[in-house]
Amino acid sequence: MEFSQLLYVISEALDTAELAALKFLSLEHVTVRKREDIEEPKAFFLALQEKGMIEVGDVFFLKELLYRINRIDLLAAYLGSSREEMERELRVPGRARVSPFRYLLFQLSENITKDGVNCFKFLLGKELPKCKLSSETTMFDIFIEMEKRGILSEDNLTVLKTTCGKVDKSLLKKIEEYGLNSFGEEEMLVTEGQGSSTGAPEDGHVRLASSVAPDSPGDCDQSSQLEVYKMTSQPRGMCLILNNHNFAKARETVPELRRMKNRNGTDVDADALTKVFSKLHFIVAEYKDRTAEEIRGIINMYRCMDHNNKDCFVCCILSHGKKGIIYGIDGQEVPIQELTTSFTGQNCPSLAGKPKAFFVQACQGGSYQKGVTIETDSGEQDYSLETDARFQLDCIPSEADFLLGMATLQDYVSYRSPSQGTWYIQSLCQHLENSCPRGEDILTILTAVNREVSRKIDKQNAGKQMPQPSFTLRKKLIFPVN
Repeated sequence: MEFSQLLYVISEALDTAELAALKFLSLEHVTVRKREDIEEPKAFFLALQEKGMIEVGDVFFLKELLYRINRIDLLAAYLGSSREEMERELRVPGRARVSPFRYLLFQLSENITKDGVNCFKFLLGKELPKCKLSSETTMFDIFIEMEKRGILSEDNLTVLKTTCGKVDKSLLKKIEEYGLNSFGEEEMLVTEGQGSSTGAPEDGHVRLASSVAPDSPGDCDQSSQLEVYKMTSQPRGMCLILNNHNFAKARETVPELRRMKNRNGTDVDADALTKVFSKLHFIVAEYKDRTAEEIRGIINMYRCMDHNNKDCFVCCILSHGKKGIIYGIDGQEVPIQELTTSFTGQNCPSLAGKPKAFFVQACQGGSYQKGVTIETDSGEQDYSLETDARFQLDCIPSEADFLLGMATLQDYVSYRSPSQGTWYIQSLCQHLENSCPRGEDILTILTAVNREVSRKIDKQNAGKQMPQPSFTLRKKLIFPVN
């Protein structure tokens, strides 16, 4: 069947309630404003096509949506799939495009009666505006409004739990079974109605099933496996590169920085980062030679950006620095903690619950900087030896979902080649390019980077370098290439 005809036939088989469910499950991919304009399934499918979520040769998202709303008949008749096949597919890390959180809310709505909806409206009367609680307001509308008001999110289920406990305690049980484990990890929900590879529970309650398949049949129960951050949006997100090379202004205006040299070779790093993150489906934006105030302005611009349709945010900082700060090209300081905390859930709500990765190549400069010649595996190369400062652990927010990759341990040096870039960034880019197609997570990749960089030696000075990642990630962070 021709593709447009296939979508038409499926759309004709869907009713109004099912369309509402599909729109709700797709909120991470189709914005609320766009969703409000969609009044029939054909328009919904068109919106998914415009977002690149379904296209000729790739209808997995459509399969997943039909599976989620339990239209197995359409799945089998028109898309050549089955319940069992979808269950296997959705256990592949990073395969599911509907978030466990969104699916939980959908399942709750399926189990809330009309009286229950009215109870929700009454109990949330003070939190939500009355104009949003009319007789036509559905449970989906209530959930969406709760998210808009900041009282419901993947990491904030308090109000939802309290309200469900008052409306119907069986709903509370479902939330608890979805819940957060001790590491704050959400689990995928499988209901009795959808079955599971091991059979549905007899009591009809929701059971937990990890989205990560076990490594072998002898592994422990799947619910103990780490979940994977959703990484399916196109594009995945923004990759911001702050690349400071020319520090002439700092030498002219700050006397104590008069010996701070330009960071020759940094463009090689920026080019490598641009190449690899473009391949990983990020929109890369490079800002070169910015003052401290300009850096703050750029960070604020990205903080205020709408990341709702993105799954991740990456920021790469290439500059001089010391003791938890980076320098603008004017020699003024910007605390790294100021940059990272700009993207907490409170300061950047559209990135709440999503991974934020920062990679920092920042050197101390000033009187500590000197040039040396070192020997590498490829022979003699001219490197600039720079001493990185001690970066305090409080550079990374205590909030979940952050990763901070530092080029070096405190008090140790880092190396930069005017022609080949830095040891750290070049190793990072190479391992991302080689390992992401194999499905390796970022912490495994950073461990390999640690190993490679730590094996390099400045033979003239017996110098070594050891990168240092710190993180508050709750799930595996994997960057799919496809």
